[in-house]
Amino acid sequence: MVFATCVPTFPLNEFVERFVHYKGYNPVHSIDRFLPDGDTHLVIDLLDYPKFIYDNETLKEKQACRDAWFSGFRTQPITIPSGRDSEMFIVYFRKGRAYPFTGSPLSTFADHVVDAGQALPKMIYELRSQLQETNDTAAKFALAEQFLLRHFRSRFCVNRFVDQAVSAIARDPGASSIERIASQVGYSRKHLATMFREHVGVSPKDYMQVMRFQQVINSLKKRKEVRWTSVAIECGYYDQAHFINDFRKFSGFTPTQYIAMNSDFTNYVAVR
Repeated sequence: MVFATCVPTFPLNEFVERFVHYKGYNPVHSIDRFLPDGDTHLVIDLLDYPKFIYDNETLKEKQACRDAWFSGFRTQPITIPSGRDSEMFIVYFRKGRAYPFTGSPLSTFADHVVDAGQALPKMIYELRSQLQETNDTAAKFALAEQFLLRHFRSRFCVNRFVDQAVSAIARDPGASSIERIASQVGYSRKHLATMFREHVGVSPKDYMQVMRFQQVINSLKKRKEVRWTSVAIECGYYDQAHFINDFRKFSGFTPTQYIAMNSDFTNYVAVR
């Protein structure tokens, strides 16, 4: 089995958080529920048969994904293959910094998985072909970095206002205030929301809710005993009902069901 990650060098690492390459991963289950994690990524399938997105309830196939696809910011869980008998190369973009690669508002792709050529220039399929030509993981990482720099470096530009807002929410999503963040970056709430949707894909409020959910499920791994009231308060929820409703919205499970499933991966839950 291969499961390797690589952080690209400057300046690509300002926009791409990491590369992941895996193959030979064969879990006993076949389907995962993938929870909203705040990430935007490019998935390059190095094999030649389609992968599917399934209906969350019926687990019936509802979308086929082939060759390479772009996954926008998600506010809902999606159900996907577990990775069994697959070989994937994944580009994880830094939060709020995928815009130079798409050239289109990220709101276009929110809660959608689209063919890579719909989100990025079609030359991205050349990268897939080149990755398939080498079996060496380190060579794949180097090749991807060189390719992305060659084709996208001239577009690299950070929107510092959105970046400041993203960072402020990430530091403490449960205590963040949209009004305060807008004031800090020097824009009206409405103008900040417009820029945020363009560069992140969703409103600051939606982003804050997803990141607060992530704060919850990451904190669960560190607790020997879970007291849900304490978890809710610590993560900025006003009451237990609000906390449970958000948990269901973002995962499809109650907090107790999620714990009982005992997944090895925080954002992946085996459903079949």
